[in-house]
Amino acid sequence: MWAMRARWVTEWRHLIAAFAYFTRVPMPAIGSDAPALAAAGRYFPLVGLFVGGCGALVLLLAACLWPPTIAAGLALATTALLTGALHEDGLADCCDGLGGAFSRDDVLRIMRDSRIGAFGAIGLVLALGLRWQAIAALPTPLAAWVVLVAHPASRSAAISLVWALPYARESGKAQAITAGFGTVARSVAVLTGLPWLFWLDWRCGVAMLLTLLALRAALLRWFKRRIGGYTGDCLGLAQQLAELSIYLVALAWYAR
Repeated sequence: MWAMRARWVTEWRHLIAAFAYFTRVPMPAIGSDAPALAAAGRYFPLVGLFVGGCGALVLLLAACLWPPTIAAGLALATTALLTGALHEDGLADCCDGLGGAFSRDDVLRIMRDSRIGAFGAIGLVLALGLRWQAIAALPTPLAAWVVLVAHPASRSAAISLVWALPYARESGKAQAITAGFGTVARSVAVLTGLPWLFWLDWRCGVAMLLTLLALRAALLRWFKRRIGGYTGDCLGLAQQLAELSIYLVALAWYAR
């Protein structure tokens, strides 16, 4: 019994660490030690479920007062505020680095620069704009469901890159936060992120899953060729593209 209790306490620390790292939600300091941070990546999709749930709730409430475009914008603002725009920042840095440099060293140097360039600004505007329009174009109850499932599923897709690629830098925060990925951790990351896709319509869920797998394969090849691995910014880009892909598949599927 004591062993099981100790195990639950350990996993609780890992979950706290995941929320502390991947969101701006205030968390107790019990998850700030190195072992907890190293195992936090497995709960990345579960954090996404919380973020997506908050976004979906805001969307439903806002739609009672304002047009769908305003409600969709408020939902996106909510998810960005909860995460501190962590993944949007990764997308912009990746666009600047991969779009504005050719050599591996230059790509990594630009990605570490906190300033945003033309490629980053364009990528951020396009990604936000497409997500905004896709959510607003769906019927509100359906849009809320898609927002809810897109966040955990996109994070499962993003974190899965860690299993197939080495870390591209000598050290970094993303390396520390994604270090503990054995079989159990991978199972947790998959089972807390992907099954939500099949909740409403399993056929649409299959289409979403196949799209995520194709996107993952393309990103793996791209990152390996350009920088020989992944960084935290790469995971942010992957999450943003995966989330957008889910919205676009849902919109195409239900607009038939």
